[in-house]
Amino acid sequence: MDNRDEVRAFLTSRRAKVSPEQAGIPAYGSRRVAGLRRGEVAALAGVSVEYYTRLERGNLAGASDSVLEAVARALRLDDTEATHLHHLARAAGPTPVRARTRRDKAPEIRPAVRHVLDSMTGVPAFLRNHRFDILAANPLGLTLYSPMVAASPALPVNSMRFSFLDPHAQAFYPDWAQVARSAVAALRIAAAQHPDDQQLMNLIGELSMRSEPFRGWWATQDVFVHRHGTRRFRHPAIGELELAYEGFELSGDDNLTLLTYSAVPGTPSGDGLELLATWDATSESAPAPVPRLT
Repeated sequence: MDNRDEVRAFLTSRRAKVSPEQAGIPAYGSRRVAGLRRGEVAALAGVSVEYYTRLERGNLAGASDSVLEAVARALRLDDTEATHLHHLARAAGPTPVRARTRRDKAPEIRPAVRHVLDSMTGVPAFLRNHRFDILAANPLGLTLYSPMVAASPALPVNSMRFSFLDPHAQAFYPDWAQVARSAVAALRIAAAQHPDDQQLMNLIGELSMRSEPFRGWWATQDVFVHRHGTRRFRHPAIGELELAYEGFELSGDDNLTLLTYSAVPGTPSGDGLELLATWDATSESAPAPVPRLT
């Protein structure tokens, strides 16, 4: 894959974020643009200006791990950004045979994973892939995400399309701008890890064409990984909930991630989650048991 534009945009955007004062170097002369000069990054990384210029122009092919780590230190990248730089470098090389042959293969969910999902009765739980398709969910998960799954008769449903293209998304997420921006940053991570995935690239293209906020946040080159945190929801039947989420990567299962939401018992959100479970069990419109991929 020719990812030179991605590399160029990422390195340029990170360089613009670092001031000479932050880098601990004197700021000589006037600066036409924000951040460090290429020569300053090269000096901090211990490489020649010519070599760093080649990297920033998008040619990461053949860059060693030590060089990438030196550039990451010079640009003051955090762990997520540094990992993203390594992913971009790997994508600049030859496409692995495994990626070419499996990119269109339908995801497979092992029976044991489905059993774990079904057994998690006290918390909303979901299984998603790297394209942010919700592939399966337990009943409480479907009830929590009822605004998302309402438009689709069966899973999978794509949470990115819901966040940016569904008119109900901003009401469902009280902190929509924060949720949506972090979603874009997470999608950029996925794109670097799976540069050969045409379905993923089509999704990015669709969102870029149809959503102005997506286009703006995509251009920032920010990266983010959903590992854990809190998220607020405004459920149409229950009201506001503030839930803690955890993401568990099933590394041996074709890039699947198990997501769970929970709340401390006795808190307003804990009581709300119990009420959601009761509503799920008693409502005639409650979702059916965990959908299966067809």
